[in-house]
Amino acid sequence: MSGERDLRALLSGMRPELNPGCYVFTTVDGAMPPGVTPVVTVAEREALTLVVPLEEADAAGLAHDYVAGWITLRVHSALDAVGLTAAVAQELATAGLSCNVVAGFHHDHLFVPHEQAEEAVALLEDLAHRAATT
Repeated sequence: MSGERDLRALLSGMRPELNPGCYVFTTVDGAMPPGVTPVVTVAEREALTLVVPLEEADAAGLAHDYVAGWITLRVHSALDAVGLTAAVAQELATAGLSCNVVAGFHHDHLFVPHEQAEEAVALLEDLAHRAATT
């Protein structure tokens, strides 16, 4: 099943959803620590990057310094769609919010500063509304 490619449809239908909890980026050099269930993994030359719930990272003694809120864009975006990430990043950057984007097969996932996550959702909902009415 292919995803949406039309930018206007992607923006107007993104339906940003804030997942509960706090998430952190951390790394491991070997096996996954017990009790750690990452929502994202990225294999890099230096180490395995994990995005995990804050409580799991703390319980496993994993170092971290960026606490994020996790927003899922509920639109099914095609992996070769053009412009969604740029439009979302621009909207958040204009408001001074950092954003780390991860693309899954079905959805894009944004990790923003936890204390600004609700603001980020509101900005994205406004962007979606503007796209739907133009």
